[in-house]
Amino acid sequence: MYKLVFFVPESHAEAVKQAVFATGAGKIGDYDQCCFETRGRGQFRPLAGANPFIGQTGELERVEELRIELVCEDHLIQQALDALRAAHPYEEPAYDVWPLAGL
Repeated sequence: MYKLVFFVPESHAEAVKQAVFATGAGKIGDYDQCCFETRGRGQFRPLAGANPFIGQTGELERVEELRIELVCEDHLIQQALDALRAAHPYEEPAYDVWPLAGL
């Protein structure tokens, strides 16, 4: 089992979550589409060669985003990551994947 955490602008959160959920990620027992959301502010500066969805090359940008956390079974993690990347508006979405101990 893995914990998948990703950061997405609030305007695109539902679309990205639904794409990830469609892979089967976010299931806990008899419940699906389970996640936890935290509001925050992300920052980044697009470098030369970037094609930013938000902001301008060379300028620091701050964006209100959601941190989405969910669990994902081992055999689904690659599909979930592919869906995340395909649905996310950023060309380089920020995410973390952590293996969970099977206690």
